[in-house]
Amino acid sequence: MKKRTFLKLTSTFMTGAALANLSCSQDKPANELRNWAGNLTYGTANVFEPKTVGEVQEVVKKCARLRTLGTRHCFNRIADSPDNLISTKHLNSLVSLDTQSKTVTVGGGMRYGELCRHLHQNGFAIHNLASLPHISVAGACATATHGSGVKNGNLATSISAIEFVNANGEIVSLSREKNGDEFYGAVVGLGCLGVVTQVSLDLIPTFSMQQEVYLNLPLSQLENHFEEIMSAGYSVSLFTDWQTQNVNQVWIKRKISDGESYTAPKEFFGASLATKNVHPIIEISAENCTEQMSITGPWYERMPHFKMDFTPSSGEELQAEYFVPRPRAVDALKAVQTLKDEIKPLLMISEIRTIASDNLWMSTCFQQDSVAIHFTLNPNTDGVMKFLPKLEEKLAPFGACPHWGKLFTLAPAVLQSRYPKLNDFKQLVNRHDPGGKFRNDFINTNLYGNA
Repeated sequence: MKKRTFLKLTSTFMTGAALANLSCSQDKPANELRNWAGNLTYGTANVFEPKTVGEVQEVVKKCARLRTLGTRHCFNRIADSPDNLISTKHLNSLVSLDTQSKTVTVGGGMRYGELCRHLHQNGFAIHNLASLPHISVAGACATATHGSGVKNGNLATSISAIEFVNANGEIVSLSREKNGDEFYGAVVGLGCLGVVTQVSLDLIPTFSMQQEVYLNLPLSQLENHFEEIMSAGYSVSLFTDWQTQNVNQVWIKRKISDGESYTAPKEFFGASLATKNVHPIIEISAENCTEQMSITGPWYERMPHFKMDFTPSSGEELQAEYFVPRPRAVDALKAVQTLKDEIKPLLMISEIRTIASDNLWMSTCFQQDSVAIHFTLNPNTDGVMKFLPKLEEKLAPFGACPHWGKLFTLAPAVLQSRYPKLNDFKQLVNRHDPGGKFRNDFINTNLYGNA
């Protein structure tokens, strides 16, 4: 396998045609507007970049069809449009930090990497982070993106209030405290309700963490001690290539209290403690990975796998991910490993993480403690898309749900059957977007299609 940088991100945005008084240009042709991995060319170069909520309202009122762009981290067409796109990149301010209610309110385009240092400096943290700190808060939450930890819900579970501009150009504000079910339906909104302009997040006191990595965990130990292994730290990730009877790496991120000293044991369920920093793909330099070797640091410098100050270049990879009930995780992993020969030429690495259940209607962990099985794949689109139906067939007995922003081929009827609140969500969408302004082919097919 060619050694490519794992999990990469582009930091530049290309813009398109403008409505009057909005900061946009048409310098780049449509075929140059791509997602960060480069596997997807968007259907239009008409990208509006409002700087205020008022400008968002103006764009929404004038456009018949519209979808929202965050950091363009999705691998499928969930955020695409053949007509108009609106970028939240300039809506990236820290609106307020309420130390009494322990909440922070940020603009829809704020990235986690821009937020975390400020929170830490003021004595606060958020409960979890994804592998990359470069993604936008609103975009990550809209697709139920997650970190790991048996007690940690996905990133959207920290939202306590949300503001969006609906299809009529009206500002809608919902909160967990005041709006009950409507709030739970809107948080993982898949871009269907409108343009998210602001979110408020629950905060916890800042804390320190340390991280260690263990190598070559025997699968037999995973089978017999799955819960113990995945509960060994605040956040635990397994990395595997499925090719041997071992899990390649176990990454354990643990909270460290002030004055606490913790010495990691040399062995962990038969796995050996790494003696230097490692990358999830062992052959690649760990230079850009967060500090390991049990060195204590702030939560935001340990929870992601990659450093805040590292901005990767646009990458050559594809990603797919499926969520299964945690009690059935080991059987699901065994099912995947039966495909190891077919996975081998396509795979860079797989990651296995745990996510706690939540009450968000369109979350992949709705009322179900889950395990996510993630695949970082070589940029062989034809090969990957031929392989995914075989993988989905293996995971079908476990009711697997795909990540909303990654590649999948699951039939719409099957996907819809795995979301018990889907009809309620459609009613909520109809209330805020009765004409389907924010719907696109991806939404029409996967939420409304009958195939």
